[in-house]
Amino acid sequence: MERPAWAPQGIDISVPSVSRMYDFYLGGSHNFEVDREAARKAMEFMPGLPKVMQANRAFMRRAVHHATTLGVNQFLDIGSGIPTFGNVHEVAQAADPEARVAYVDHDPVAVAHGQAVLEGNERAVIAAADLRKPKDILDNPEVNALLDLDRPVALLLVAVLHFIEDADGPYAAVAELRDALAPGSLLVLTHASYEGIPLPQEEAGGTVDVYRTIRNPLIMRTRKEISRFFEGYEMIDPGLVAMPEWRPESAEALAQEDPFTYSGFAGVGRKA
Repeated sequence: MERPAWAPQGIDISVPSVSRMYDFYLGGSHNFEVDREAARKAMEFMPGLPKVMQANRAFMRRAVHHATTLGVNQFLDIGSGIPTFGNVHEVAQAADPEARVAYVDHDPVAVAHGQAVLEGNERAVIAAADLRKPKDILDNPEVNALLDLDRPVALLLVAVLHFIEDADGPYAAVAELRDALAPGSLLVLTHASYEGIPLPQEEAGGTVDVYRTIRNPLIMRTRKEISRFFEGYEMIDPGLVAMPEWRPESAEALAQEDPFTYSGFAGVGRKA
């Protein structure tokens, strides 16, 4: 398999990557046939996966814009993936040119491509670190050079926590990050769940099996389990809801949503 110029040396391009599969669902070009093959297998069980990912991105953009209306102009996006059109820094800096965005991902492809995309942007960086080790993120020199953690920060955990198994301590990691943030900070979160999927659980479970096969287990938590991540935050209306239902742009847009976009939950909380 020929290695394209954007693929860093040292990564195994014969193994599917969650971030590159996500890029494929969104119509991006930074993925390999092995990623597309795995994504297509997952779509055999849930054909609406691209719609789910698009709804996820649309929620993220609405939440980022809302954060700027609350006066929050610092963003820490963990598990950011491969930057595509309409990413956090584009939305935030369009609303507030002073906005600062620190992306964090453990995928070397996402980091390398992010560095290329962000070149010349003095108010945005991408760092290599893992959500499972929050101290590494909080102590990262690039993150610390850009963000002032004594002021409110919007912490984005968008479509990432469902890849963290309970044994790896996701609740403790989110709590450690929360405790490091200033009052007025936000938690912006989406998470997959069997609740809301317009399919029998047994059928949707086929998609979960695909991710398990590529050694990236997809953990489908309940709404109650997902709400635990917001401990220490006050939920912003309308609370923890399906992604299209979080402050939709219009009633007409909501009415036109694909049924698959109601798979999982989204919410924003504010630290008192």
